[in-house]
Amino acid sequence: MRTIDLSPLYRSFIGTDHLASMIDAASRHEKQTSYPPYNIELIGDDKYRITMAVAGFAKDDVTIEVQENTLQVTGAKEAADKTENERKFLHKGISERNFERKFQLGDNVKVLAADLEHGLLHIDLERKIPEAQKPKRIEIGSKLIENS
Repeated sequence: MRTIDLSPLYRSFIGTDHLASMIDAASRHEKQTSYPPYNIELIGDDKYRITMAVAGFAKDDVTIEVQENTLQVTGAKEAADKTENERKFLHKGISERNFERKFQLGDNVKVLAADLEHGLLHIDLERKIPEAQKPKRIEIGSKLIENS
């Protein structure tokens, strides 16, 4: 297990107390399998698309959940019936195994929509920054407001 010394960052960043926990969470997600393959695209300013190759899975077989800042995509096929067990493959290159894939979402990133078409699962995301968190210009010479 790698350990990362974050002390140089604390000298430059203010208010990043949760930075270490985010890096720890990212390193845990790094241990995931590479199945199913996926792409992450930037499709516009603050708009993203995750595309996953989920051949053989129907809409009812795939579950998408967001909890806190983690997007979890799970694919679970029902147990194959007897006709599936009787099939004989000369080559089986299409994996239909169950999977679980997690993505760590940034602050203010919301899932907009999901669609499954031609064996590809598309998940659209957007980062919406609230007005209170947008940059503000501070005029020089402005008066300090004191708390009473």
